[in-house]
Amino acid sequence: MANNNLTSAFSFALILCVSALSLIPHTTSSASPFQFPPTQSTILPDPSSFFSANLLTTPLPTNSFFQNFALNNGDKPEYFHPYSINSSSSSLSLSYPSLSYPSLSSTSAFISQTFVSDLTISASQTSANLATTNNSSRVISAFTDLSVTLDFPSSNLRFFLARGSPYVTCNVSSPTAVSISTIHAILESYSSNSKTKFTVQLDNNQTWVMYTSSPTNLTRSSPSTLTFDGYSGNIRIALVPSSDPKYAAILDRFSSAYPVSGEAVFTKPFTLEYKWEKYGRGDLFMLAHPLHLQLLSNATVLEDFKYKSIDGDLVGIVGDMWDLKSHNVSVTWHSIGGVKQALSSTPIKTASSYFYGKLVARAARLALIAEEVNCLDVVPAIRKYLADAIEPWLDGTFSGNGFLYDPKWGGLVTQQGSTDRGADFGFGVYNDHHYHLGYFVYGISVLAKIDRAWGSKYKPQAYSLAADFINMGNQSNSNFPRLRCFDLYKLHSWAGGLAEFGDGRDQESTSEAVNAYYSAALMGLAYGDTNLFNSGSMLTALEIQAAQMWWHVRERDTLYEEEFTKENRIVGILWANKRDSGLWFAPQEAKEMRLGIQLLPISPITEILFSDDGFAKEIVEWALPALSREGVEEG
Repeated sequence: MANNNLTSAFSFALILCVSALSLIPHTTSSASPFQFPPTQSTILPDPSSFFSANLLTTPLPTNSFFQNFALNNGDKPEYFHPYSINSSSSSLSLSYPSLSYPSLSSTSAFISQTFVSDLTISASQTSANLATTNNSSRVISAFTDLSVTLDFPSSNLRFFLARGSPYVTCNVSSPTAVSISTIHAILESYSSNSKTKFTVQLDNNQTWVMYTSSPTNLTRSSPSTLTFDGYSGNIRIALVPSSDPKYAAILDRFSSAYPVSGEAVFTKPFTLEYKWEKYGRGDLFMLAHPLHLQLLSNATVLEDFKYKSIDGDLVGIVGDMWDLKSHNVSVTWHSIGGVKQALSSTPIKTASSYFYGKLVARAARLALIAEEVNCLDVVPAIRKYLADAIEPWLDGTFSGNGFLYDPKWGGLVTQQGSTDRGADFGFGVYNDHHYHLGYFVYGISVLAKIDRAWGSKYKPQAYSLAADFINMGNQSNSNFPRLRCFDLYKLHSWAGGLAEFGDGRDQESTSEAVNAYYSAALMGLAYGDTNLFNSGSMLTALEIQAAQMWWHVRERDTLYEEEFTKENRIVGILWANKRDSGLWFAPQEAKEMRLGIQLLPISPITEILFSDDGFAKEIVEWALPALSREGVEEG
């Protein structure tokens, strides 16, 4: 989230963006782990009722694709591509969401996916053997980069939920009556001769297929409920996305192999590999979104097999290993095209971790500009300014705020944020961590570059700040979860933290997300850490390509609905299930603010984020008229 008082800064950013057109051609570390002082937050939710006991000994995700399952009642949906999935204490509901287009004349024009409980899977009460409320509760028993496993212990049900799977897989561990219910009317249901495939037609024009690992019977137990009686084994459920017979035939062909987990492995610079753990016979069949299709190499793509999605068509991919190759982004200290900037200095008069970090990063940027334009005489003054500003946050002497460690979820919080959900824009509940810390990491990286002795002294604290959002290990770092904000299926970050939203995860400022990983790469440069540099560079490249895919709306794009594309050049807040043209702090009409929050901070990496000079011209021309609105002023 950003300052409510940024109009002048954004106006200046618009000018810089226009000027920039002339520049465009027409953690893993060897450092000893450091932990900030521990604290017992009074505002964080308790994860113990949502995660299995073995997971509570490790850092837990705070911005994951299944986060709603671990907040409040755990019953808000999350989007798994192609299904939105809602989990209660005793059942799991699937929705193949439809797109909603409200009036674009409203003050918050958006596109959203609507959740409807198309199918709900549960154990019938007669066989569930529900002893106590605690025993019947759903629990997260495992999670990986690309999957989560939900257990319903007293119901004998386990769900393997994999990102991009056209099937939802349910394992029934012992004979149980499993009910499949719907809010729609069931028009017809029938089985194959083998009694291992069942087809269900609903009155909303949906056709679903269910596959069982052994022959069984599916009976109509009520007008809206079907039941597998006394069944044990696997049940795989999929929506048939088209009436064309080839769709059902493809689902039949790949119905036996199912993913139980999935890892994203950084194999070499600018290369990401998906590896799914597969059970069952035959090839694995998954779905790729548009950015995957840009990055995939040597994949078997079934281009004519598609599901609809707010993120664009999801296309069939055969195989349990994918190779994704991003653009090779050149991470450098200085501008690619060269700059000439005036140098200035302003005292810091805020205790906010967000605004303080931004001012630190601004001063650090001045040091690099001074190097670039050969004004080396000002570097010592900036070095002192940076050291005086940063050190109190690293050694715990900053008055009124500071970084602390939360052992409950495993991450940094601020002193103010540990008792107040609203302090530091929700940093204490893991909101916007990569934004805040990215600014600090940028300032630290520059200072470590120009003062190696200082960098060596504060390296443990520096790496702790970076590891909070760019820890690359799978719980090998005992202090932080793996990639707190970055979604390894969507290939961009989420910012919302431990807040429950009906539309799932969200992110407003892509440019601040890019800045976080760019800053981490610079830290790798400053410390000669090739692993950190490569990781930061790769995540920077992916965040940029995702921003260009889903946030940047070009005039001729067809990804979004025609009227939305006509009215918008950039998305304000991107949710898992919604595209919003408003901001947290400004309405749809404040186009200059919308551009500004997707542009700041301006640094060398901005030239790559907005490397399409045609689009840069489009977006500036789109935003400039908004400056003539009544009430727009310097601030």
